[in-house]
Amino acid sequence: MAYRNPAPTVDIIIELGDRPHRPIILIERHNEPLGWAIPGGFIDYGERAEVAARREAEEEVGLQVELIEQFQVYSDPKRDPRSHTMSVVFIATAVGEPQAGDDAKSCGIFESWRIPANLCFDHDRILQDYWRYRHYGIRPRLS
Repeated sequence: MAYRNPAPTVDIIIELGDRPHRPIILIERHNEPLGWAIPGGFIDYGERAEVAARREAEEEVGLQVELIEQFQVYSDPKRDPRSHTMSVVFIATAVGEPQAGDDAKSCGIFESWRIPANLCFDHDRILQDYWRYRHYGIRPRLS
């Protein structure tokens, strides 16, 4: 019998600690689905989620990050149109100038009031939960 399991991924909300208002970094995806996204990717077999988060941040935006906390796990089977994934989302901090790499077409620095409308996956929900947590200290409710 073949088992079908969701693929584990990480997303890293990277706050730039050397800028006013601690903006975050988003990448514009080079591959489908197109649009803006939180940096992240698949966890490799045998890799810890924390290691994958640091690796993906460096690959996608060229910055070494300090992981601050594990924020939330998002696992809606419809979160990724390509297949069922579940994402461990981390909040991290970094300093410096991000550079698009890996499968990022470009990257940008955004304050909460300037987030692009065309976000991929469920990243609009993740960022809404994040801003609510950052501004009001309210963690997302489990549904």
